[in-house]
Amino acid sequence: MATLTTRAPILGFLLFLAALFNLQTAACAAPAASYRMHAGDQLAISVFGEQTLSQTVTVAPDGSIAYPLIGKLAVGGKTVGEAASELTTALRPYLRDPAVTIAIVAEGADNVLVLGDVKTPGKYSLPGTSRLTDAIAAAGGLGSTNGEYPTARVSLDRAAPVDVSLDKLLVDGDVSLNVPLASDTVVYVKGPRPLVVQVLGAVDHPGDVQVSEGDRLTMALAKAGNSTNAQADLSNVHLTRQLADGSTNTVSYDLYRELRNGDLSVDPVLHKGDVVYVPQSKKTDRTGALQTLFLLITRLTL
Repeated sequence: MATLTTRAPILGFLLFLAALFNLQTAACAAPAASYRMHAGDQLAISVFGEQTLSQTVTVAPDGSIAYPLIGKLAVGGKTVGEAASELTTALRPYLRDPAVTIAIVAEGADNVLVLGDVKTPGKYSLPGTSRLTDAIAAAGGLGSTNGEYPTARVSLDRAAPVDVSLDKLLVDGDVSLNVPLASDTVVYVKGPRPLVVQVLGAVDHPGDVQVSEGDRLTMALAKAGNSTNAQADLSNVHLTRQLADGSTNTVSYDLYRELRNGDLSVDPVLHKGDVVYVPQSKKTDRTGALQTLFLLITRLTL
């Protein structure tokens, strides 16, 4: 039992060190040569002997930069060495033996969505060199572990999600599992223990739904079908819970209003035996604003 009671403080300390180390290295060191550029990065481009072509540019949302003589150049996903080589080639019709160097002046932020068994799920802007522990730390750390550590499922660049054992990463110290993040990464922290809730009403597959400890209301809705029913009234979702004295308490949530802007702080944590009811809507379909969120959740929990 002594091992179980001492692991929670270790987790908090490791997350703190990971976040602190990342901030220090981001402030004091340039990105590694292997760093791959993305939207928001500021680049200092120098062409030897050509003052007018030496300038600072910002990588656009589509991963390109605008540059004199050549127009657009795609640099997203490339290292500075690769981008400098391509720019050199593009300038050869205009200059004799151009000598191009590129340096990263400032890194653009990565937008990362953190869901599941964390204290404050939501979307976070993190430095471009961030890793899995930084995302978990930004979300307030893990939920109550009670000595058991969850699994983090990480979805990067539309590739197949990668499962990471947080026990091996945070307790055993296997830093090879601290995967680097990219913009639009989704991190789903799956709690160590399953629980069953009921989802009824306007969902694709009403009935018992198995979720994980720490999962939230939107997770149960996503698991009740591949998407929310087109007639679902997401502005009035009821969550009924049995209290310790045997009585029940029902709370209504306006998921449409609160979550369409990515505000996951209103998404309640589920308890064993909860009953979720989604009423039918008499209005036109208003679920479109949430479809992306539900599809992401469904993909991560398959």
